[in-house]
Amino acid sequence: MKRVDDFRLKLGNSELVPIMTGGMGVDISTADLALEAARLGGVGHISDAMIETVSDRRYDTKFVRDKLSLYKFNVANEDKTAVKFHLGKLAEATRLHVEGTMNRKRGSGMVFINCMEKLTMNAPKETLRTRMVGAMDAGIDGITLAAGLHLGSFALIEDHPRFRDVKLGIIVSSVRALQLFLKKSARTNRLPDYIVVEGPLAGGHLGFGMDWAEYDLATIVAEILQYLKNEQIEIPVIPAGGIFTGTDAVNFLEAGAAAVQVATRFTVTEECGLPAKVQQEYFKASEEDIEVNTISPTGYPMRMLKSSPAIGDGIRPNCEAYGYLLDANGKCSYIAAYNREVAANPEARKVKVFDKTCLCTQMRNFELWTCGQLTYRLKDTTNKLPDGSYQRLSAEHVFKDYLYSVDNKVALPPMPKELTT
Repeated sequence: MKRVDDFRLKLGNSELVPIMTGGMGVDISTADLALEAARLGGVGHISDAMIETVSDRRYDTKFVRDKLSLYKFNVANEDKTAVKFHLGKLAEATRLHVEGTMNRKRGSGMVFINCMEKLTMNAPKETLRTRMVGAMDAGIDGITLAAGLHLGSFALIEDHPRFRDVKLGIIVSSVRALQLFLKKSARTNRLPDYIVVEGPLAGGHLGFGMDWAEYDLATIVAEILQYLKNEQIEIPVIPAGGIFTGTDAVNFLEAGAAAVQVATRFTVTEECGLPAKVQQEYFKASEEDIEVNTISPTGYPMRMLKSSPAIGDGIRPNCEAYGYLLDANGKCSYIAAYNREVAANPEARKVKVFDKTCLCTQMRNFELWTCGQLTYRLKDTTNKLPDGSYQRLSAEHVFKDYLYSVDNKVALPPMPKELTT
């Protein structure tokens, strides 16, 4: 009976353990989590979502304060076209986070950065280029292009000296999306080094409509593998979304996948950036507590816990401080929804907004609890403690459980020493 450890992921001249941790944004996939995956021989992801906020938290910078101070005059203005990111500071925030992470890397694995196209930031091309170039300058091993088709992303960085050296990957959810990307990127004469195929059970933003339940990851992966074979293109394919056990992973590896990307089980580890009290909400969740809705201003459906405090919270838009989802014209659908409710309820001290959420502020405050569909199974991966809470896990424990488990089993962690003496 095969285990994940019987397989290896080949990326260029490197041979890696075929486990990649997902790039969960706003420092949920922390440097510590990514570095553990790399130390153990796999691939760990950090994320550049709200990178200036992450830098302020981790490296004692003041990027958010400075941006708010600069645009404070515009807070009450519905028109946000003036609110821009300073590209030099954006590059510096990226450099600090990536360089700080890479300087601590140990082991034979790699650290990649997840880069979302949907972070339009009122200057989509300029800010995307700055983030990718900053990551490459700072020594990142690879960049995973996420949350968008990224049809022009390769072209933005093709003149960088590391363009053909750094590992570049794309996240897709269909053969069609992959075809569009490969066609558009062909001019750069550069294929992606890997393809992450994200299925309908993944956490956070989905590459599907509200008919997501009609799709199946194994089917999509098989279609993409067949397409690549027909076109005689050799690119490692990495399934993601709903791969909960080592046996799940082995099934994909035996079917031709090169590795798997996993995230849900790492959300409740000590190295994850989620606050401990939020992790307990993940442990306690039932299947009925998980929903896919359309409150994200990105336009993508998003999976989360129904009990997320962000749902229905009519917080004032804080684009002057954040503004990561302002489109090229300085607009965000949450601003429109918020202003509509304010106009309809002029006497209210605080309004309720249910159809959209201020994604930037709510993710920054850990009030939007995005999750994978199988989050309700997390309680079965650990011990329930005498006080009714659940024991958090180590990233190493989860990683090795994927690596060595068989028969759909999940190994529980050792009980805390104070409870066994």
